[in-house]
Amino acid sequence: MEMQENIRNKYGSIARSVTETAAAACCDPAMRCCDPITKNLYADSEKGELPEKAVLASLGCGNPTALIELKPGETVLDLGSGGGIDVLLSAKRVGPTGKAYGLDMTDDMLALARENQRKAGATNVEFLKGEIENIPLPDSSVDVVISNCVINLSADKSKVLREAFRVLRPSGRFAVSDVVVRGHVPNSVRQSMLLWVGCIAGALEESDYRAKLADAGFLNIDLEPTRTYDIEDARQFLTEAGIAVDEIAPQVEDKFISAFIRATKPTTPCCEPGCCDPAAVTA
Repeated sequence: MEMQENIRNKYGSIARSVTETAAAACCDPAMRCCDPITKNLYADSEKGELPEKAVLASLGCGNPTALIELKPGETVLDLGSGGGIDVLLSAKRVGPTGKAYGLDMTDDMLALARENQRKAGATNVEFLKGEIENIPLPDSSVDVVISNCVINLSADKSKVLREAFRVLRPSGRFAVSDVVVRGHVPNSVRQSMLLWVGCIAGALEESDYRAKLADAGFLNIDLEPTRTYDIEDARQFLTEAGIAVDEIAPQVEDKFISAFIRATKPTTPCCEPGCCDPAAVTA
C-alpha cells in the first residue's frame, strides 16, 4: 500500500505540474529519471492531433498504439492511462462505433485526461477511476488491453495480468509496452538501475513476464525489444545517487530494455490443465 500511495502522489504531482504550468513532465526535476525513456515515442503526426497537455503528460516507455492493429468498432482498455494520450489515439483508430477506456487511480491524472478528452472532442472515450489490479469492467468486455510502462509499477503483477485476461473477450489481444530486465543482474545493481529506469517500482525479468502471462492463461506470448538503455543514459542520475557507474557498467549493458509485449486470450477456455498447446505459450 505504501508503494501504491507513493505512485499516486508522484503522478498526481506530475499531472498538477502539467495542468498548472504546461511544463513538459520530463523537464520537471521530479521526472528526470524518465529521460530518455519517455522521449521520441510518438510521431509528430500523432502529437499534432492531440491536445498539448496530453502529450506533455505522456510518461510511458513505448507507443503501444503504433504496434497493435486496432479495428473500427473494437473496444480498447488502457491500464494506467495517465493524461490520456494512448486512449485518445486508440479512440481515433477504433472510430465512432468503437470505444476506448482509460483506467487510472490518480484523481489529478483523471481530471487532466478528461480535460484532454474534452479538448479533443472525443465522444467514444471514458476514463475510469480504479486500480489495475482490480479493473472495474465486466468479464469479456474488451477486445484489446494496452498499457504504457505501468504494469512494472504494480506490486502484484500476476493479479494485473489475471485481470487483463478476465476482461478480454475470447481471442482478445494483450499489447503493452513495459520495462523488462533481460538475464540475471545482481540485486544491488538491479535496484540502482530500476530507480532510474522504473522511476519508482521494479521491472520483471523477461522469463518471469512470460511465465506470469502463461499462468494467467495467455497464449502466443511474444516480447519484442523496442529500446535498450545504456549505462551512459543513466550516468548523471546514478552518479548523483552516489553509485559507482563504471563499476556496475559491465553488469548492466543490454540488460534493461523497453519491450512491446503481445499475447492473446484463447478463443475457447482450456477445459483442463495441459489442454493448451505448449508451443503457443512462448511463441
